[in-house]
Amino acid sequence: MAEASQQHLSLPSGLVELCALLGAPRDSLRSLEQFSQKRGVRSLSSLDPEVLSVFVPPFISKEDSQWASGNYATLGKGRRRSFRKKREKPKTEPWKGPPVDSKRHDSEDISIPGGVDLLALPQLCFPGGMHVASEPKEDHVHFLVLTDVCGNRTYGVVAQYYRPLHDDCCFYNGTAHWEPSWPSIVGVAGCFVPFAVCVISRFPYYNSLKDCLSCLLTHLKLCKDFEVDNHIKDFAARLSLIPSPPPGPLHLMFNMKPLHVVFPSRADPESPVIDLDLHLPLLCFQPEKVLQILSCLLTEQRIVFFSSDWALLTLIAECFMVYLHPLQWQHTFVPILSALLAGGNWRLTVVCLCIYFPVTNDVEHLFMCLLATLREADGLILIDIDHGSITCSKYSDNDMNIPDIPLLVAQMFIQREVKNHLNYEHRVFNSEEFLKTRATGEQQFYKQVLDTYMFHSFLKARLSRRMDAYAQMDLDTQSEEDRITGMLISPRRPTVEKMASRKSSPLHTTHRRMVVSMPSLQDIALPELPPRNASLRIMDTTASRNSSPVLNMAPKSTYTFKIPEIHFPLVSQCIQAYHANFITLLSKAMSLLGPDNSLLLARYFYLRGLVHLMQGQLLSALSDFQNLYKTDIQIFPADLVKGTVESMSAPERTQAERTPELRRLITEVLDKSGEATKADDAVKHFELPKKHMQLEDFVKRIQESGIVKDTNIIHRLFDALTVGQQKLIDPETFRDFYNCWKETEAEAQEVSLPSLVMEHLDKNECVYKLSSSVKTNRGVGKIAMTQKRLFLLTEGRPGYVEISTFRNIEEVRSTTVAFLLLRIPTLKIKMASKKEVFEANLKSECDLWHLMVKEMWAGKKLADDHKDPQYVHQALTNVLLMDAVVGTLQSPGAIYAASKLSYFDKMKNEMPMAVPKTTSETLKHKINPSAGETGPQAIDVLLYTPGHLDPAEKVEDAHPKLWCALSEGRMIVFDASSWTIHQHCFKVGTSKVNCMVMAEQSQVWVGSDDSVIYIINVHSMSCNKQLTDHRTAVTGLIVQDGKKPSEVYSCSLDGTVLAWNVSTLRVTCHFQLPCCGLTSISLHSNSLWCCTGGSIVVVTTHGLLCQELRIDEDLREAKTSFLGLQLLPEQGQVWTACAGRGEVYIWSLQDLAQAPQRIHLQDCSEVSCMIRVKRQVWVGGRGLSQGRPKGKIYVIDVERKTVEKELVAHADTVRTLCSAEDRYVLSGSGREEGKIAIWKVE
Repeated sequence: MAEASQQHLSLPSGLVELCALLGAPRDSLRSLEQFSQKRGVRSLSSLDPEVLSVFVPPFISKEDSQWASGNYATLGKGRRRSFRKKREKPKTEPWKGPPVDSKRHDSEDISIPGGVDLLALPQLCFPGGMHVASEPKEDHVHFLVLTDVCGNRTYGVVAQYYRPLHDDCCFYNGTAHWEPSWPSIVGVAGCFVPFAVCVISRFPYYNSLKDCLSCLLTHLKLCKDFEVDNHIKDFAARLSLIPSPPPGPLHLMFNMKPLHVVFPSRADPESPVIDLDLHLPLLCFQPEKVLQILSCLLTEQRIVFFSSDWALLTLIAECFMVYLHPLQWQHTFVPILSALLAGGNWRLTVVCLCIYFPVTNDVEHLFMCLLATLREADGLILIDIDHGSITCSKYSDNDMNIPDIPLLVAQMFIQREVKNHLNYEHRVFNSEEFLKTRATGEQQFYKQVLDTYMFHSFLKARLSRRMDAYAQMDLDTQSEEDRITGMLISPRRPTVEKMASRKSSPLHTTHRRMVVSMPSLQDIALPELPPRNASLRIMDTTASRNSSPVLNMAPKSTYTFKIPEIHFPLVSQCIQAYHANFITLLSKAMSLLGPDNSLLLARYFYLRGLVHLMQGQLLSALSDFQNLYKTDIQIFPADLVKGTVESMSAPERTQAERTPELRRLITEVLDKSGEATKADDAVKHFELPKKHMQLEDFVKRIQESGIVKDTNIIHRLFDALTVGQQKLIDPETFRDFYNCWKETEAEAQEVSLPSLVMEHLDKNECVYKLSSSVKTNRGVGKIAMTQKRLFLLTEGRPGYVEISTFRNIEEVRSTTVAFLLLRIPTLKIKMASKKEVFEANLKSECDLWHLMVKEMWAGKKLADDHKDPQYVHQALTNVLLMDAVVGTLQSPGAIYAASKLSYFDKMKNEMPMAVPKTTSETLKHKINPSAGETGPQAIDVLLYTPGHLDPAEKVEDAHPKLWCALSEGRMIVFDASSWTIHQHCFKVGTSKVNCMVMAEQSQVWVGSDDSVIYIINVHSMSCNKQLTDHRTAVTGLIVQDGKKPSEVYSCSLDGTVLAWNVSTLRVTCHFQLPCCGLTSISLHSNSLWCCTGGSIVVVTTHGLLCQELRIDEDLREAKTSFLGLQLLPEQGQVWTACAGRGEVYIWSLQDLAQAPQRIHLQDCSEVSCMIRVKRQVWVGGRGLSQGRPKGKIYVIDVERKTVEKELVAHADTVRTLCSAEDRYVLSGSGREEGKIAIWKVE
């Protein structure tokens, strides 16, 4: 049964899918001979070309390859390899030679690759028609792109050449004919007939295949006529044996004699193969025309390129397709079409055609006729390559509808602002709001772009958070302000800096940090590295420091591997020798590589795996592909490996599963194939609701709208909008609220402050609210609110009057003052540093401003007390929601409804819990990795990595970093010098992260619940390597302190301990502990201390048992277990914690049998983590504070064994602790809060 289930393996094709010879049929040539003798060559008419011979790999049949392994039959279909034009040979006269069987046919049936239409191929290979010449002409090469019904493209290179017309020139079937030369036809030597050789490939190797065909033509011109087919077949066989290079820095070079041809690789799996001269369009069009053509492509117009030089057509069109990358043309694409075929139906939805106009005496007449035909089709964009012009298919240029590309897109080709209008949770794009942010002159362009399939695919990738070429480019060009904005939960408003830039651009301002940062960490001073020059242009280092997001990268190094010679590609023994030589050269190249060059090593593994497959050595191939996990999993050929596994015979499968690495590989590829189909990745456009909404639906709609994401805030908004009525939101209320919010947002974008006012504000301040013009005791004007202060924008002569910063407010009251017979509502603000009270007659706005100022005051106080700037941003969100609620309801109860959003003011009044003095003095800063998400997420692991200077890095890459692991394998990296986001969310698997360690300066290792160790490159922030030797959850990673690690030790829950060589990523030692439940390991004096739940086992680094520490009897009865340990060798102690216990146990290293000393942690219900910093042990857990459960940290003095500090700064359990150079301790909390606190170590 196992054998019956064995499936066919489709091997990856080489560089050629098909090779064809095209020319005139023999009957036409015989008539040509007779006609030319009578009237001469000049009066000859054109010929009709046809396919004469076709050659398709594989060229060695099953019977010819008995040297291969027994299952080689499953590695390729038993199809025929060649085809020659099926024809009936003419009868010969008795005097002409031996008789020939007129019924004999010399033809073979073959399997033609999809997308190749042999009936249409002659017209594509001779787009200008097939004409006999009176004198030899130069060889000519042009290019094709063929598309099948599924949209899959293949690429063709066609070489035309001429041969003299002799009596023996008919080389059909590769056989010589028994026809003597006619003396009377000698004069026909002045008649030259065109032929074409066409190579079809799955890869767009235009220049490389052109060079290959040039080499072939040198042989065809010298060979005998009957040898032509054999030469072409030999040529096709050679190319079919050359594999395409894998994505990355390795190119392949092959000796085609007389040229050495290089086949370039694509930059990465997401990038196209580029083997053409990208400057060609700039030689044919002015820059503004190039932008206009790109605009046509981006808006998916129906485009027709035409030229009298058919060699240019495909190249020009393909250059523009490359310019679009990472966007991709989604529609019909015909890069070359004869003018004779261009009279078809033009009512296609979207098309890109390239039409060739032959240069003849009637070219102008043909051009005008066809142009008239094209103009009858609506909406065609006609691009004349010869003259560099663009016209529309209407007679009047006034009807042209080609929108101009916006300046920013023309300069950067980045639509960064799109992400500001995306909701990832519900996959929604708010296109209307995005269009409102575009300038009036750009509206037409963006409206057309948003309706394209190309942009829809772009949106899908963004909403799926794909780290593709666009995402990487966006990250590399991200300004510091963009990174800060990503951390904010408050709505975006233009900063003072942006306002200033709108007034005078460019604005050169002093470069400084724009967020609250940990003061002492700024002391880690790093000299700025000079920017690396990526081109021959002179780099302006001053401009590189400005906010202009110019991508500045050094060119990547590339390498070339020379493929061995293929002497006789049609002889199986020679192919076998070629494969063996190929593997030998690859293995030799691998042995010469340094261990740190894993990028190149991965390409060699990939190529060697392919060659092993061609040999039928499946186990060796799988082993090479498995090594890609440790070198670069980005190029892992999952489908090919799956097909290889499914094609294996039962004995091979059994043999493979005896190897642990291959067993894991087989299980993984087969399990992935059995997974459920992926979730719907459709993109929805935001629409206002049409039905009444309960709470759940309201939450979803608000999140889709982009107003706010936090679920708790939306719950309070729901309560505010449903005060005094049924808990349902009607569509009219939602629409009014949405419009009110967006109108306020639009008004804020138009705020323009005088330069005199901006001088008093910080550059990152934003004006969030402006009052009406009111009378105050400081003058008449508008009250403005930023995230930091209140100020008066005076009228008449615009000026700035400081009211107060929120930190300086002492009291806020809403009262009334008498004016004649009226009582005018007045807001009074008392400042701590001033005796004078600010008064403003806000009239009807007074109650709302009273609520808003108190909320901001409370938020600022909480931010200062907890060293957490997120409180201010959340208070801003609450304030703006209050404003929108009042504007929506416009009723007497509107202020009461808005008060439901006064969250921090209520917290201050109802739960006035002061932060303990010790906590306030020790706490330096807090950050929120879950900012901008729907709710907080638990912080599983934290890792601090120190900064270092590396000439290969950008300046910001050399800063210290904080690595934060959230739920489901999500990772966020912070710049620890400023606490801005260095790298936003990326994933390492989908399971919980248990441990992290910096193995060397360029690698961070991450142990996951899915039993995989993920290796992250700290320069590229990519995870292209995985170690898969563990079988259960990886629970611990440890390196030797104090020196550059050469080994990393990892452990898993089943008791497995592995030692890894950091350079080679090979396992140097492997042992199994007798007990399971291994949760952590520590390294000291060449001994590993392993925490296994019921005991702590001490073993050598080779697994020999030294001693064992068992849990106390009383603790065993309480059904607890060891949670973790800290070694203090100077004190001769090991400190341990137990699950569910509020104590720390200290054991003597001299006598582990001795009863431990206990340190009781007051009001501690459980301990969850523990680290040693200097002469202190920091213990994180959960306990009571002021009668409420909180996350707590106990700082214990090692010498006195007493609790020095009890720190309370988390609302949930402290789950993880890490040290920053023994100067700071960073703590992360559970999902109820999900924040990181930074503490100063004394």
